[in-house]
Amino acid sequence: MLCAMYAMGNEMYDAPNMAPVGRSGNDVRILTKEDMIELPEGADLMLLPGRSALVGQKGKIEKIASSLYAVAAMLPMGYTRTYLPAFEMTDDAPQLPLYGYAAVAFEKGKFYVAAVKTDDNAKWTPTVYNTDDLKKRVDALKAKMPTNRIVEQTGHCSLEWHCCTAENLFYHRWEAGIPASPVCNANCIGCISLQEAECCPSPQSRITFSPTAEEMAEVGIYHLTDAPEAIVSFGQGCEGEPSLAADRIAPSIRMMREATANGQININTNAGYTEGIKRIVDAGLDTMRVSIISGLEETYQAYYRGSYALSAVKESIAYAKQHGVYVSLNLLLFPGLNDRPEEIDGWRDFLRETGIDMIQLRNLNIDPDYFLPKMPAEKARPIGVKGFLKFLAEEFPDIRVGSFSRYVKKSDA
Repeated sequence: MLCAMYAMGNEMYDAPNMAPVGRSGNDVRILTKEDMIELPEGADLMLLPGRSALVGQKGKIEKIASSLYAVAAMLPMGYTRTYLPAFEMTDDAPQLPLYGYAAVAFEKGKFYVAAVKTDDNAKWTPTVYNTDDLKKRVDALKAKMPTNRIVEQTGHCSLEWHCCTAENLFYHRWEAGIPASPVCNANCIGCISLQEAECCPSPQSRITFSPTAEEMAEVGIYHLTDAPEAIVSFGQGCEGEPSLAADRIAPSIRMMREATANGQININTNAGYTEGIKRIVDAGLDTMRVSIISGLEETYQAYYRGSYALSAVKESIAYAKQHGVYVSLNLLLFPGLNDRPEEIDGWRDFLRETGIDMIQLRNLNIDPDYFLPKMPAEKARPIGVKGFLKFLAEEFPDIRVGSFSRYVKKSDA
């Protein structure tokens, strides 16, 4: 049978004859083999300090012992968690770092995780990143563009934070990031580049400069001209909202397109600054990926805390679609939130109104007990992540659901 796991000190153990327990929102339940898959390559296990493990015994859920901590898995891209780890917090429990925690179990020498596989893309396999020659590649491009601050920044992101889109610039392939904006029009609870002082540390630091159009164009032309399936993306983890830099991004795109018609130009954005999005679209944008957590204004603002309304996001998407831009949603997924019945109704209306092309699922990296109290209270019991995915497949079969960006030129959209 599947066994629960727990941590004692720095060691992890299985708990024979005790079933794993998972959590969706604030609900906990005993997990079965049908709820789990084998832990995929590239996943990591982590103990959760100050959180006593919960286990299932004879159909009941109980705490195994106060000093035995819960264990969680961090999944690689392409896998979507279905249940959070279940635990009971101690009085001195610290806030957890910004990771996407998933429930785990053990059986017959194998680890299991509460997740489903939602995409498969060899371009994002961990083994093709952080190679032994990466630093040499970074140094070579810095020598080629010695005054370009974007190259300096992405080199730091590659070697310090192991950002894949930053690394792709130096591998000269696929999707490469061009950070553009040090400022933002939102204050996301789970922002990975800037956190409030009382919260957990950000996993990477935000840029402190505003790249010029010429710097962005130099990097873009270099990458788009002959890199295979080249994509350059504005809106990276080390920056704020790129559309606020439209006065520099738009001319940089025009410079890129004057130099080469190759490749794809993308923006990752909250799409709340519609005037900026319009200028960037008009300059020649190919694809747009919009960060979102809900189709309901109340839930959306509870997370993004933006200076704009959700209606502005819809207006930006509508303008992009009218001009042939392929639009994806970067959907921040949290078991027990997006799958609430009231949220399903909101998604139904939002997806019908916007006519987006793709949904890219992202496990929301955040401490569950820091996050949930900041969200609206649920009105009905969630239907589960698998139920949410079934809803998308049945009601919106033309929307592609996955985890990764696709190489799509605007002329093909």
